[in-house]
Amino acid sequence: MTDDPSTDAGKPARVAISRLKLANFRNYESLSLRLGPSHVVLTGENGAGKTNLLEAISFLSPGRGLRRATYTDVTRTNAPDGFAIHAAIETTEGSVDVGTGLAGNAPGATARRVRINGVTAAGADELLDYSRILWLVPAMDGLFTGPAADRRRFLDRMVLAIDPAHGKRVLDYEKAMRSRNRLLTEERSNDSWLDAIETPMAELGIAIAAARAELMRLINGMIERLPDDSPFPKADCLLEGELEQRVGIESATDVEETFRRALHDGRSRDRAAGRTLDGPHRSDLLVRHRPKAMPAEHCSTGEQKALLIGLILSHARLTGELAGMAPILLLDEIAAHLDEGRRAALFDIIEELGGQAFMTGTDKALFKSLEGRAQFFDVSHGEVRAA
Repeated sequence: MTDDPSTDAGKPARVAISRLKLANFRNYESLSLRLGPSHVVLTGENGAGKTNLLEAISFLSPGRGLRRATYTDVTRTNAPDGFAIHAAIETTEGSVDVGTGLAGNAPGATARRVRINGVTAAGADELLDYSRILWLVPAMDGLFTGPAADRRRFLDRMVLAIDPAHGKRVLDYEKAMRSRNRLLTEERSNDSWLDAIETPMAELGIAIAAARAELMRLINGMIERLPDDSPFPKADCLLEGELEQRVGIESATDVEETFRRALHDGRSRDRAAGRTLDGPHRSDLLVRHRPKAMPAEHCSTGEQKALLIGLILSHARLTGELAGMAPILLLDEIAAHLDEGRRAALFDIIEELGGQAFMTGTDKALFKSLEGRAQFFDVSHGEVRAA
């Protein structure tokens, strides 16, 4: 591939994976792929390992990957040393070698290590310095009708792509909340211990709410810039949550103090419930189909899919503009339920976004219009061959 992945002036830099190596990951005992800067199309039967490849790439970002699987689950059966993923990522600053996995850890270790250019990183958040990876998988088709927890997770991953500090905020808040819940169940706990936890909880809670509210402002602004005749319908997005609603109206200090007081005054209620009932962990993302003026959850499955694709594409544009690098897209079975016109429009939009996209499908014919713009690979029983 070329040594300079940058794009035209004013456009986000192109970031691309030029080499991918897997060891003992899912159904891959060993795999080494050389890739060009273009898009990648993976075709093969169901169960061949196409999604496993996308999942491996998703581990080149913070978190537990696109399936949210445990590390034990992704490690190949009978692999004593755990899994390993290595990639060469081409950036404007040159090639960066990234590795992650359990291999090489101390026996019994449950946290994956991240190494960048041979140096152990302080945390997975450092991966965001070199690439932003977004995905759309069939399991997300029920996002609008499923539990609020799934939409919060989706929302927080969108925030993380433009605000690398957001992941730590969420983890620290959840850790503090678990400590508070545990203290509420202990008879010997006292108010000073709870005060010591609720104060940072309030600080983190407001920071989380503010970051989410800012994302909503930005993503709605990006959607507003799209043409009305876009092949994927415009969405109106808003947050349902007391903190997120108040953070844009009142000062952060006032909202923080109100939340801290609510935690203090709600101890008896939360003790009876066995959990914390107020906070950003209870918020929700609401989406409406603008042309139909209808909540997304009331739309047909096809309309929901089109809405979700449009939202992902708008977020990809936003990420490219704010991060200065076009995101790598992982699109699993993306073309299966789109008509020919929408497929062609989707591929053109992906090309216009300026990043590298990995797409999977069972039928190679669905990607015919990408010939000359993508590398094609056949996937079968843990083996990948150039088509």
